[in-house]
Amino acid sequence: MSGNEIGAISASVKKVSRPFQIVEAYKSLRTNLLFSLAPAAHKSAILCSPEPHAGKSTTAVNLAIVLAQTNFKVLLIDADMRKPALKRIFRVSASEGLSRLLCGMTTFEEAVSRNVAPGLDFLSSGPIPPNPQELLGSEQMRKLLKKAEKEYDYILIDTPPVNVVADALMLLPEVGGMLMLVRQNSTTRDDLQAALDAVQRVDGHILGLLMTDVRNKNVRGGAYYKSSDYVYGK
Repeated sequence: MSGNEIGAISASVKKVSRPFQIVEAYKSLRTNLLFSLAPAAHKSAILCSPEPHAGKSTTAVNLAIVLAQTNFKVLLIDADMRKPALKRIFRVSASEGLSRLLCGMTTFEEAVSRNVAPGLDFLSSGPIPPNPQELLGSEQMRKLLKKAEKEYDYILIDTPPVNVVADALMLLPEVGGMLMLVRQNSTTRDDLQAALDAVQRVDGHILGLLMTDVRNKNVRGGAYYKSSDYVYGK
């Protein structure tokens, strides 16, 4: 994996015990993401991982919140229409959402949950459909993203693991790039390389890598937390 493959954001996540450190970690991630998206035609990013349980949903929610705190208008889309998690975090109904919107069964205005946090709107996955990959690669999805780009400064999209299903790959031509999350002591080098190869085959752009679940040796007793302290490299 070369520096060009990794992109501008390269990070590791250390579990910490102080809320201040967690907030600053996400602010640092925000700064790096904004820098990476600056030259992109689309101000949107996919959050993905090679395998499940890498921390995508937690990262997507917190990154969206800190983006909105900088007076940006942000839309967070749960595009995992297989095992959606974000609707539980925001406690929104699953009766409307992305799947029904892409099938023409509801409107954007009806499907979007407004101001789930200051400056942040949320589009849930909706009811689980039989054909999520086809929906994400549809003309309706392209039109949705074009509409959203006119209304929002930034769009974050949570997607299923790329080594499990190819859903995220369907979106890559329509976004600014992908932030790939890998989990220490879980994601193997082969898993990561397979994910990067899949993105490369569709000419997708990797904005960077984010390593999660890294032990912070400076924390006494080996304490852990669900979010983290990011250390950036080239």
